[in-house]
Amino acid sequence: MGTAHDFGDGKGPVPAHQHPHGGGWVADTASVADTAYVGPQATVRDDATVSGYATVRDSAKVCDRATVRDRAVVCDRATVRDRAVVCGYAVVRDSATVRDFAVASDSAVVCGDSVMSGRSSAYYGAVVHNMRLK
Repeated sequence: MGTAHDFGDGKGPVPAHQHPHGGGWVADTASVADTAYVGPQATVRDDATVSGYATVRDSAKVCDRATVRDRAVVCDRATVRDRAVVCGYAVVRDSATVRDFAVASDSAVVCGDSVMSGRSSAYYGAVVHNMRLK
């Protein structure tokens, strides 16, 4: 499909391609819908899934088996990883991380240096700012 790209995760260059809608790097093992947007500095790797009209932009990363779907946005330096899910109109921004089995949904905002982990969840307009949720 593509060429090799080094995602800077210690695994070295892996087969990858640039997403047609935004130009960001996507590992060939990841699944990204044509309707999604992956910005030129953003990355999607491993077995991650980005579907619907979701947006991954700036220096954001989606990796492992994480899912970003619907109209969710992951931006700035944020990371969604492990088996976390970001969906609906949720936004993960700044340096926030959503990991493990955590879920950010509906119109939740996870921002600042927040870390959502374990089986924590944020939904219905919740704002998680500079917090650690487990």
